[in-house]
Amino acid sequence: MNTAILIPVLLVLTPLIPAVASALLSGHAGWRNGVNIGFAALKLALVTYALAGVAAGAEYEWRIAFVPGLDLVLRLDALALLFVTLSAVLWVATTLYAIAYLKGTPHQARFFAFFNLCVVAASGIAMSGSLITFFVFYEILTLATWPLVVHTGSAKAMAAGRTYLAYTLAGSAALLAGIVWLESGSGPVEFADGADLSGFSTLSASVIFVLLIGGLGAKTALIPLHPWLPAAMAAPAPVSALLHAVAVVKAGAFGVVRVIYDVYGIETVAALGLGIPLAALASATIIYGSLQALRQSDIKKRLAYSTVSQVSYIVLGASLAGPFAVIGGLVHLVHQGLMKITLFFGAGVLAERAGITGIAQMDGIGRRMPITMAAFSVAALGMIGVPPVAGFVSKWYLALGGYQSGASWVVGVLIASSLLNAAYFLPMLYRAWLKPSADTLPSREALASTRTWLLILPGAFTAMAALGAGLFAGFELSPLGWATLIVERIYLP
Repeated sequence: MNTAILIPVLLVLTPLIPAVASALLSGHAGWRNGVNIGFAALKLALVTYALAGVAAGAEYEWRIAFVPGLDLVLRLDALALLFVTLSAVLWVATTLYAIAYLKGTPHQARFFAFFNLCVVAASGIAMSGSLITFFVFYEILTLATWPLVVHTGSAKAMAAGRTYLAYTLAGSAALLAGIVWLESGSGPVEFADGADLSGFSTLSASVIFVLLIGGLGAKTALIPLHPWLPAAMAAPAPVSALLHAVAVVKAGAFGVVRVIYDVYGIETVAALGLGIPLAALASATIIYGSLQALRQSDIKKRLAYSTVSQVSYIVLGASLAGPFAVIGGLVHLVHQGLMKITLFFGAGVLAERAGITGIAQMDGIGRRMPITMAAFSVAALGMIGVPPVAGFVSKWYLALGGYQSGASWVVGVLIASSLLNAAYFLPMLYRAWLKPSADTLPSREALASTRTWLLILPGAFTAMAALGAGLFAGFELSPLGWATLIVERIYLP
């Protein structure tokens, strides 16, 4: 088997092996942790190799017959590699964080088994070369994530799990209906070739598009399909980080990009009059999510509604027919992941070490837990769009894309969203750094006794990565450089 075939297979196997091993090594935490860290590092090395190859023009593809007339296809193009790289980098950070966060708690073997299955699914979604392959991994993700949402087994977690399944399975049904209808007329759809829509009327093609985007919109948390995401905050912090930064919401947004550019084509979407309505829905979600975040007093729920808002930047960029907008949307897939995982890592540390879950409890915590809150602050400022953090780069390109696409109203949406971001993030930073310490805060000595570097450093690393992605955005291998390569190589031949 040559490397062109081997690389996509290995990128799926590297998280699958620790998934199986974690289930088998339930009584051997040390071995289990070692296997998880080792394979996460191995995947990062494979991704680094693939980045060099794809940048030089190499193509990686593996396929196998699924059912007569349908192949399962794994294809590693530049867009796939953007998502795979994000998942590989954050997999390492989240694995280390989860090992520390869950130490001494029950059911760790089950957690790491399903955690790694989620990474398998996310890798498969990223590398899917056809609609049916995408759907298979999309459903694996749905089923692998549910045990993580209900991990604690509490009544609140079980209710969150039911809500999660209700929305995501309904979305899957719509997505499957759209795929079956589309492929009944066009034949199997591979992303490299796009769909042949010549046999469909304008109305049929539009309805199929709505089914596909509606199905994907459930995981993307587009309004009104978003309620599962704030409810899922009953899950442990590593799960929240995974849901919001790497796996579920990103899978939905990534699917929207694939449908627009690799199934329909942006020219067809524009000709059918579907791009601007989708951009308007994404804009409404951006504003709605920010307004809801402003109302929350619980840290994780505020962050959850922030995700509802921020993930729609990706959909907004993809739905506007302009290169700058697409670059802004694609790069935000990475930037949002780095910033949001930092925020959830921080929220988890605050809850575990200081018992802080509400915003009103944050007074003075910055001086007691400076590394965690410094990382949290960098990510929050990036979400607002303050330069030089990565979020500024995303918003800058989306604004340019709005003008380029003749949709200058997008700039107003971005300004309103940034002001709302500031309105709900800055009070948290003010409380943490400038208000006197609350009497209820643990003492410095008590906090020192609970200091676990494996819990603290992953957030510091992702915060530095978010800062670096903004500071060095001009480099070819930065997220912005890679998003630009995608647009130049694939969408603007």
